[in-house]
Formats: sequence, C-alpha cells, structure tokens
Amino acid sequence: MKKIILIGALAILICQKGYAQQKANPKDTEVWTPVPKQINFNPVPDDAIILFNGNNLDQWKSVKDGSEAKWTVKGDIFTVKKGTGNIETKKKFTNYQLHIEWQIPANISGSGQARGNSGIFLGSTEGGGDAGYELQLLDSYKNSTYSNGQAGSLYKQAIPLVNASKKPGEWQYYDVVWTAPVFNDNGNINSPARVTVFHNGVLIQNNLELKGETLYIGAPFYRKHGALSIKLQDHGDPSEPISFRNIWIREL
Repeated sequence: MKKIILIGALAILICQKGYAQQKANPKDTEVWTPVPKQINFNPVPDDAIILFNGNNLDQWKSVKDGSEAKWTVKGDIFTVKKGTGNIETKKKFTNYQLHIEWQIPANISGSGQARGNSGIFLGSTEGGGDAGYELQLLDSYKNSTYSNGQAGSLYKQAIPLVNASKKPGEWQYYDVVWTAPVFNDNGNINSPARVTVFHNGVLIQNNLELKGETLYIGAPFYRKHGALSIKLQDHGDPSEPISFRNIWIREL
C-alpha cells in the first residue's frame, strides 16, 4: 500500500511540474539588454588596438631606457635587431586578447635554446630585462630542448599540450587570451593569472593558472603590480633573428 501511495504522489508531482512548465512564459528567461556590439573585420576586429601596422614601431619603446624601439622595420614586418635589447608596448594592459604572427628565418642555425629564441612577455614587470610572464618563442620544429622551454610553453612552468610548430621560413601565429592576476591590498595574490593559447589555430594552453612570474632560475612567485606592457625579447643567443607582423590586441 505504501508503495502505491508513493508512486501516486510522484505521478502528481510530475503532472504539477509539467503543468507549471506549460504555464511558464518563455519570455521570462529571455534577456534583451545589453545588446553585444557588432564587430566587423577588415581583417582585424574594428575594436582592436593595432600594435604593429606594417609601417613603424610607434607603439613600442626600448625597455632599457624608454627610447624609441630600434628593431628593423622592412616590408610590412619587423625583425629583432640583436644587441639593442627588449622592446615593450607604450600602453599597459590588464585582461586582453592578443594576436601576433612570427617567423623563424629559413636559414636558422644552432640547436636547443640557441635556435630562434625569443619570447612574448604577456606582462612585463618592473626590473626590465626578462622580468614578467613569458610565452616562449623558439624553433621547435625537429629541435630538441627541455619541454617547458619549447615554443608554446609558459617558460619553465607549463608544457604545451602539443607541438604545433611549422618549419623555419613559414609564418606562425599565437592567439592568446590573458587574464591578469589580482592582488589584495597587502600584496598577496587574490586570483592568479590565467592564459589560453592557440598556436597556428591549435589549442596548446587551456585556461592555464600561472604560479607566478616565469624565471630562468628558481621557483615562480608573484609580486603585486597593476596594468603591464607587453614585451618582446632580444635573446642573447647567436642564431639568426626572428621577425614579427600583424600584431593586434583587444582589451577585455
């Protein structure tokens, strides 16, 4: 008898739920505002900031002394000018989407970390040099090195999910979504930095949580900061310099 009563009660509940759903208005769950802004491409999103327009490096400066960037601009691309030092954006950013295209030269020489080495610092922290959060650039097409130092790694922190590298001489690109770290008033980390990276259209870092700044020696750590410039590295290895083109960013 109890079993029959329970089944009957359940049937009543199911009927009541179905009746309530019939009475509900679909408009109750429709949201009409705000309306997302229409984005046009030409071929860059029209809400993007152009960081390299193919003509000059006006959006960049030398990390050493804040003077104009001294890398070589020629034919809609720019190339690292070895020995002149790192360059960084004049504008500072927090959360953003970044598109950047890069090329390992066809005549690249060397091996391991001394073969087309550079880096994109997703945030350039105080102290100049190589301080910050580095997404590695390297010739990783049939070039052996430590896995957390190959192209697409968050240097010495995170190995890419796959190696999507093209041959030297071919243009490659990263699409990056960067969520900056948030700090408490006392300087302690509130929410760590996160990053998603596509290499040549392939997902290689999936909402990765960083442990702190990327370091050549030692364990990563955080130190309080605000908005940061994006930095490109003039690495000290003797291999032929790499080139860049079509760089744009969308603030999020």
